[in-house]
This record gives sequence, structure tokens and C-alpha cells, in this order.
Amino acid sequence: MRIQHARARDLLLPALILLSGCNPVASDSVNPAPPANTQQGPSSPAPSQIVRSDHTRQFPLDVPPEDLQALAAGNAAFAFDLYRVLASNPGNLFFSPHSISAALGMTSAGAAGDTASQMADTLHFSLPPDRLHPAFNALTQALETPATTEDAGTPFELSVANSLWGQAGFDFLPAFLDLLGLNYDAGMNLVDFAADPEASRQAINAWVEEETRGKVRELVGQGVINSLTRLVLANAIYFKAGWVHPFEANATTSEPFYLLDGSAVDVPMMHQSESFAVADMGDYRAIELPYLGGGISMLVLLPEEGQFEAVQSRLSAEEIEAVLAALRPAQVALSLPKFAVETDFNLNEPLKALGMVDAFDIERADFSGMTGKPELYIGNVLHKAFVDVNEEGTEAAAATAVIMQLRSAPLETIEFRIDRPFLYLIREEPTGAILFMGRLADPSS
Repeated sequence: MRIQHARARDLLLPALILLSGCNPVASDSVNPAPPANTQQGPSSPAPSQIVRSDHTRQFPLDVPPEDLQALAAGNAAFAFDLYRVLASNPGNLFFSPHSISAALGMTSAGAAGDTASQMADTLHFSLPPDRLHPAFNALTQALETPATTEDAGTPFELSVANSLWGQAGFDFLPAFLDLLGLNYDAGMNLVDFAADPEASRQAINAWVEEETRGKVRELVGQGVINSLTRLVLANAIYFKAGWVHPFEANATTSEPFYLLDGSAVDVPMMHQSESFAVADMGDYRAIELPYLGGGISMLVLLPEEGQFEAVQSRLSAEEIEAVLAALRPAQVALSLPKFAVETDFNLNEPLKALGMVDAFDIERADFSGMTGKPELYIGNVLHKAFVDVNEEGTEAAAATAVIMQLRSAPLETIEFRIDRPFLYLIREEPTGAILFMGRLADPSS
């Protein structure tokens, strides 16, 4: 789909915080029998049947403006919380906080008790569930107004999608599927994790790769999905837009870029002279670079020399609001490095550090809203992101997967006290050859 963000400035931060929503899929039932295994072998993507409840996404949706503002503010607060945790590791950092919020928002629809409250606190979901999920739906609809401008150059595109991947024959509550159908337009792809987790993994990765135009591959690595996986909630997002003021390719030259340790590396540096909105915030300067299509821009914060950590440490929604209020037009001789970054994260530990603990605990997790029983827990939250900033504009993509695992049945504890003489042997398993053999009659002698 092509989307114009005419209202985006009022809803979110224009700082490459990419938004997620949903793409429609067709279906006919809620819990059919497992699909026939028609794949050629374990390396082939698993065949899947897409199902959903009879409740489809609501259009249009009348949600109070204050609910939209509360959701956007909460998502922004979570974005900066997560940034601070991820930024503790050195190097480049790029991710889509809204994609993560949407994937975990879908997951929270099946959470209950302390698990639900911890998720709400961590994700800054201030709205009650009956208003939160419609607000996600309304936010997506607010962003889905078709572009009306006929700007030349690279077209504006923001494609977003949600999907569910569930174990065929496993009972998911109709109310859970109804809620996701109504508010996230997410259908259930039936796969067979139990019989062929590898083929199921490949099917999910193929969906992500297609939705991100090939920019995010292998979101779910080998071994992450196993025979106890019962549900994967996935979000994918793709963004591409041209600059309102593109750079001339022949003006790009190799120039030094100075690292935090004082050393320098040569990078392709883009140049142009144009009118941009800028702000001087004391220990850093800011510039807003708009994209074609309206409402989306890149906001760059450039700390003064020696001030990077100080500026980064106070990064927050309030700080960004102060920057936006201070922006003023000026003629600017702009130099911007041309760059591309790929990142991937396992978000388990960062989310636990922010307070979402029970969801990952095999004993305490309560996702009874998914199946009617607290039998699932989050095994992994995976995220991959890609960005390419060049003379024409920006291309970016990200995907998030929340992998729900089935608690393995607890084994009965039996007592086995070896407190009398015994025999023992050491054998080579493949051949059955007995290498050593013995008897212990007195351990003390």
C-alpha cells in the first residue's frame, strides 16, 4: 500500500520511528484440522492455511483523539526506554520501536494477571485493553490515507503487515482471534511446528522477506523454533521515500568522519545547500530533513564535540518535543554521510530489564487469553532492521517476531538413591562396544 502521513507529526516523533500496521489476508474458519503435509522435504517451507474469525477489521473506527495521543505518547516513551538499554552496547544502532510495540501489543491481547500488567508497564500502554487495541487500529487507519501529491522523484511508500503463525490443531480462543482480526487485521497461518519446525521457520522467514522487499532475511534463526513452539506473532515494515531536497550524486566525496575515540574513517559524504529547519539546543544542534509524500522526516541530532554521552543520556520524548518547538528555517550548507546499517537483536534481556519478566518465565507466564489456559510463554522476541540513506532518499525495513512456546509437561520426580553396591559399564554407543565394566562394592576402599 502507499500511505501519506499528513497527520503523522501530531501522532509520533519524526525520527525514523517507523510505524506498523496490517495487511489483509483471507480465511474461512477458526480452528480447522491440521493441513495435509504436501511439502517435498524438511527443507521446504511449511504449507499453511490462513484462517481468521468472522470478525474482520473495523472501518472506519471512531476513536477519541485522546486515545490516539495516549498510544503515541506511550509508544514514544517505550522507544526511548528501549533505546537506552540497547545503546549500552557500542557501535551502530537502528531498530523500529513501533514494530516492536505492535508485535507485543498483539501478544498482550492474550496476556492475563501479572504478565499483562508487566507488559503494559514496560510498553507504556496506559489505555485499558478495550481501548488500547482499537487505538492501534485507529492509528494505522490515520496513516493509510492515499497520497494525493504528484511529487517527482522517488515515490513515498510505507508498507506494514501483521501475521500469526499457529500450530495446526492447537486450540486458540476465538475471542483472541477476534480481537486480532478486528484491530490488527492479522490472520492465522496454520503450520506444523511439532512435526517440522524447520519448514515452519522457513515459511515465516519467507513472509518477512517478501513484506520487507527482501531487506530483512532470516529473522528467525535456526533452532529458535522447535517442536514446542505453538504460536509466532510477526510484524514487518518497509519504508522508502525520496528527499524533498535530494543530493546531487556528483557532489558526494570521500571525507573523514570522526569517531568517539578521536580516530577518523573516510566515508562518502553527501553535500547540498538548501533551506531546512534547524535548532541550536546548546550542547547539540538539530536539523529536520523532510521526505516526499508529506509528514515524515529524518530528525538528526548532532552533539557538540565531547557531548555525545550527555546528549544521548537525556534523549526522551520531552527532549524531542523541545527540539521540534525550537526548529526554525535557515539556509544550510549540509554535509551528511551516505550510509547503510543492518542490525539484529534478541530482545529477551532488554525487555526483562525494563520490567517484562513474567512473560518469559516458563512457570509464571500467563497467556491464558490465547488458549484459556496458562500453557504458553514467550521463548524469544526477535527483531531485525535495515536502513540505507543515500542521495535520493531513505529505504528502511524492520521485522519483529514474538515466539510463543508450550510448557513441556513436568516429569514425575522419583527417588533413586544409589546407596548400596552396584555394577556399572562404559560403552561406545554407535557400535555397542563395552569399553569398561565394573562393580562398586565399597566406595571408601
